[in-house]
Amino acid sequence: MQRTFLGVLLVIVLTGTAVLMAEDLQLDILWTNDIHGGIDPYEATFMNPDFPPTLGGGGSHATYVNNIRKLSGDKRDNFLIDAGDFFQGHPIGTVTKGKAVIDYMNKIGYDLLVLGNHEYDIGEEELKKTLSLAEFPILSCNIFDRSTGKLVSYAEPYRMFEKMGLRIAVIGVTTTDTKMMSFPENIKNVEFRPAKPEVEKYIKIVREKENADIVILVGHMGLPYSPEPAYQQRYIEKKEEEQEARRWGYDAQEIAHEVQGIDLMVGGHIHKGIAEPWEDPVTHTLVVQGYAYGSGIGHITLTIDPVTKTVSGYELPAMREGMMVTMFEDEFIPEPEIAAAIAEQQEIAEAGMDEVIGTASIHLTKDGDAQSLIGNMVCDAMVWAGDADFSFLNLGGIRGAISKGPITYRDVFNVMPFDNAMVVLEIDGKLLKDIIELRVSGSRHGLRTSGAKIVYSRKRADFDRVTALEIQGEPWQADKIYKVATTDFLLQGNAGLAMLTKLPESQITMLESTLRDNIVNYIKKNSPVSAKIDDRWQRDDEAEMSKILAEELSKLPSKKN
Repeated sequence: MQRTFLGVLLVIVLTGTAVLMAEDLQLDILWTNDIHGGIDPYEATFMNPDFPPTLGGGGSHATYVNNIRKLSGDKRDNFLIDAGDFFQGHPIGTVTKGKAVIDYMNKIGYDLLVLGNHEYDIGEEELKKTLSLAEFPILSCNIFDRSTGKLVSYAEPYRMFEKMGLRIAVIGVTTTDTKMMSFPENIKNVEFRPAKPEVEKYIKIVREKENADIVILVGHMGLPYSPEPAYQQRYIEKKEEEQEARRWGYDAQEIAHEVQGIDLMVGGHIHKGIAEPWEDPVTHTLVVQGYAYGSGIGHITLTIDPVTKTVSGYELPAMREGMMVTMFEDEFIPEPEIAAAIAEQQEIAEAGMDEVIGTASIHLTKDGDAQSLIGNMVCDAMVWAGDADFSFLNLGGIRGAISKGPITYRDVFNVMPFDNAMVVLEIDGKLLKDIIELRVSGSRHGLRTSGAKIVYSRKRADFDRVTALEIQGEPWQADKIYKVATTDFLLQGNAGLAMLTKLPESQITMLESTLRDNIVNYIKKNSPVSAKIDDRWQRDDEAEMSKILAEELSKLPSKKN
């Protein structure tokens, strides 16, 4: 890296002596992110739905970590880090409220954990109980207690480590998206302050007061799916739609580019691993992130010049995927003691989950954007369960697929791991259209839906992008009252839908069941279940406003939201 070379050159110039280059130190950074309770072995149907390989979970992780730790010595050391969202997802994590995952992390010897947004899926008091069991520090520099104005008591902003004669600072930061992705009741006592100023504050502290040689930022935030094009649009072309993303807070690329003094940033949140670190062209900060659900472990070996105490480069140990080491059970034989402890807790958490509840006539995949086979089936189930005209769900609300053949409760849990309740709203057509328009405005990609046929054009102005709209096969009407099924999560204003928080209680029916249970009931009553990609969502940038929709809109005082 350029800054290291210049540092060594400066030493030579100042001393007037040719310095014999000392052997580099090596620092293994092992990390996980978005485990979501995935410490149990499971079949990787996302790799091959017909013949899925088995992933070994925490037992295989332990085997890999122990092997790397055996390499440590005077000139080599390691960190084991988690970048958040550690428990909510797999039953062993959800049912135990994260306690089983913390127990596993204690056993395997994690060095630290950074808080993610899904940590707040349980109430703060429950979260405190879970975190109190950790035998390692919990980090986040931007979560504050509203009553005191200070950092929350259960997290530290940073921690200093001494390794190989180096002073290494690790700072934690949590996405500010959390406030838009959590139940308000669960986060009523906390404030998620903007990431950039808090990170800058603590980099200054660790560099100047703590004399840190190396600074690692661990953030529950990720790179864009395509880092290079996103960088070009943000910082070279400066496109407006990229700047609009700021309403959702900074991501890892923005922090790496706009904040000086970070050697390595470990990210997560978006569930997309990258094979090689992304290096910011200006700051030269390296950014790494991994896949989710415990499917693998990230590994990068930083090489550090012992004279300048700066990063001189890196090595990637995984032959197939660079930094990403997939935890195939037959490749990394699970460590027996860890595997046995996980199996014991898994048995308790998963009682009754392998009961067959129905069948699928096709493989219901997650592939797609606003439409996917599993997404369409879930939204169809919502219309069915709520006796509704229309249903909608946020794009990130569905977390798994269902294979062709028998369906168990476990399969549905993997699709819908969150305990969101289902609600039915009685709203007029104008609000229904406003919801759709909001979710195709800017660079957004829509919603998962059922009961409608929607055509929209990105060439049209925001809140005027829908060019054709039918509900239950009939032309949309602005003043008609529709029954709309969704979740309490979205009713609370998440996914940008603040308009829903203004609905009076008289228009809301809370079903006394979770969305997951309603999906189970739908499968039981309608097996074999299926789905197809149809005309419920169509993007057509050349589409003109349909005459029927234009006539109905003309009755309204304004087209704008």
